[in-house]
Amino acid sequence: MEHARARLGVASIAAAAMIGATALGTPPAMAGGGHNGGGSKPTVVATGLDNPRQLSFTRSGDLLVAEAGEGGAAPCVSGPEGDEVCFGTTGAITMITSRGRQFRVVKGLPSLADKSGASAIGPSDVAARHGSLSILIGLGADPAIRADLPAAGRKLGTLVRTNWRGGLTTVADLAAWEATYNPVNDPDSNPVGMLLDGGKYVVTDAGGNTLLKVGHKGKVTLLAEFEDRLVDFGGRKVPMQAVPTSVATKGWDGAYYVSQLTGFPFPKGAANIYRVDPHKGTVSVYASGLTNVTDLAFDGRSLYAVQLAAEGLLNGPIGSVVKVKPGGAAPADHSTIAGGLMAPYGIAIRNGSAYVTTNAVAKNDGQVVRIRL
Repeated sequence: MEHARARLGVASIAAAAMIGATALGTPPAMAGGGHNGGGSKPTVVATGLDNPRQLSFTRSGDLLVAEAGEGGAAPCVSGPEGDEVCFGTTGAITMITSRGRQFRVVKGLPSLADKSGASAIGPSDVAARHGSLSILIGLGADPAIRADLPAAGRKLGTLVRTNWRGGLTTVADLAAWEATYNPVNDPDSNPVGMLLDGGKYVVTDAGGNTLLKVGHKGKVTLLAEFEDRLVDFGGRKVPMQAVPTSVATKGWDGAYYVSQLTGFPFPKGAANIYRVDPHKGTVSVYASGLTNVTDLAFDGRSLYAVQLAAEGLLNGPIGSVVKVKPGGAAPADHSTIAGGLMAPYGIAIRNGSAYVTTNAVAKNDGQVVRIRL
């Protein structure tokens, strides 16, 4: 399991746990993103999604969801956990309008998944900008594997732009940058979270363990790199990769806040929220004591985070939404807003509510739930 920790291929562990939970008779409410141990009961606002990941609002209040798809029939390549994953164009962007209508506005995006369609890698984040959509597409592998894929597959590991009628324009090739510079560990790229900040994009590469800026004409530059840490596992110290997953900003302090999934062995309480000062080039810990964080979002001065697996991924993907205490250093320091969520992943906040993707590593069973803050 050595290198998969830097990719979101850890989702395969979550998928296996989900299958096991279903076989044991998981209550339907939990299977759909239930509620246990938090102060708010989620309300389902979208269903039938394929491996839904990050999400964002348009200015008019419509919600956009990146669906990583369900892979396809061929060609097949080695996946993040050493398994076989197969290519297809099943990735999509779904819109849930402010009136509750749900439909896919973009289809035919590249996707890799195992034969079951679970734990896909594909569209990972989306944002509306100037009459078009900016879409981040993951990869979860050495960029060299793209040579074995059809032309559509070479959009994996990139940031693209599309209008509402299709057609992709590459803004930046993050995987190519990783292949060339590779600042941490072996070449591996999986861009999974982005922030639109003025005229530039800020992107987390969970495979490369980096925070990148995409500027004028798609120029990619390094903002921060996140090195391995040693953690206890089985009575010995083992290296754990950082796996940065998402980025947010308060706006007023000019800094970027980066969430951390952590790699194997995914210990409880080992994930940090990092504060990156792009002007000074410094990285500091804003809060610690979190577990397997996949996304974060500010609501005013309050920061909320999604924990994919609140007890650590090796214990199954039952996660939560927490309010982060600045400087907090232990799991108990952070307030659980909603717990007992099945594989939660992305978060977007609007009008006092958090919208969260759940069942995020499942084909056809992904949801978006609304949680009052």
